[in-house]
Amino acid sequence: MSALFGDDLLERPRRELAPGAVHVPGWLTLEQQAWISERFREWSAGPVPLRGAKVRGHEMSVKSVCLGWHWQPYKYTRDATDVNGRRVLPLPDWMVRVGRLAVTEAYGTGPDETEGYSPDTAIVNYYDAEARMGMHQDRDEVSPEPVVSLSVGDSCQFRFGNPERRGRPYEDIVLESGDLFVFGGPSRLAFHGITKVFPGTAPPGCGVDAGRINITLRVTGLRDTERREPEAP
Repeated sequence: MSALFGDDLLERPRRELAPGAVHVPGWLTLEQQAWISERFREWSAGPVPLRGAKVRGHEMSVKSVCLGWHWQPYKYTRDATDVNGRRVLPLPDWMVRVGRLAVTEAYGTGPDETEGYSPDTAIVNYYDAEARMGMHQDRDEVSPEPVVSLSVGDSCQFRFGNPERRGRPYEDIVLESGDLFVFGGPSRLAFHGITKVFPGTAPPGCGVDAGRINITLRVTGLRDTERREPEAP
C-alpha cells in the first residue's frame, strides 16, 4: 500500500539529480520566505550595496550582496575592494543553523554528522526578469563542503550539469519559491546556471513582489589573515 502514496505521486517530488545533488521542493515556509525577504532588503542597504560583479570586464545581470566574505570574481576578500572598500556584514548565526538543517535534510545525516558543517559566507543574488547566470563552477572556495541554495520569489529554470564540462549532460529543473538545493560530494564542482526567470510566479506572502532572491551558503575554507586598522570613530 505504501507504494500507492509514494513521492512519485507528488507534483514536485524530492529528487537526487546526481550523486550529492539533492532538490527539496517547498522546504521553506511562506513565513520563513517573507522573513528572509526582509533581511535581504536590510543587507542590500549596505554597508556594501547590491551590485553586479564584473567578470572579464562585463557586468553580470545578476546583482549580489555578500555576508561573511565578499566574493568578487575568482577570490574572496573581507572588504569589498571592487565596490566601495567597506567590510561586508558578518554571516549571522541563524544562517549557520539553516545550513546545517539543509545538509541534514538533503543527506539524511544526524546532528552529530552535520555539526561540522559551518558555512562562513553567503552570496545573496537577486534576479530580475531579464537576469541570467551562465554555466559555471563554484570553485573559488578552498573547502570541498557542500553548497546550500535557497530560493525565494519568482521561479527560475535551473540547469545542473556535470563536473567536467559546461555542455551536456545536464538537466533543467524549475526552482520555485521555498525550494532547497544542495550539491556536494561528487557533484560539488558540477557546472550549473540559471537560464530563465519566470516573472509573476512569486507566491503571495513570500515577501517578493518581482524577481528572485537566491541565497547560497558556502564554506570557504579560508583563514582571516588580514591585518586591519581600527576604523576612526
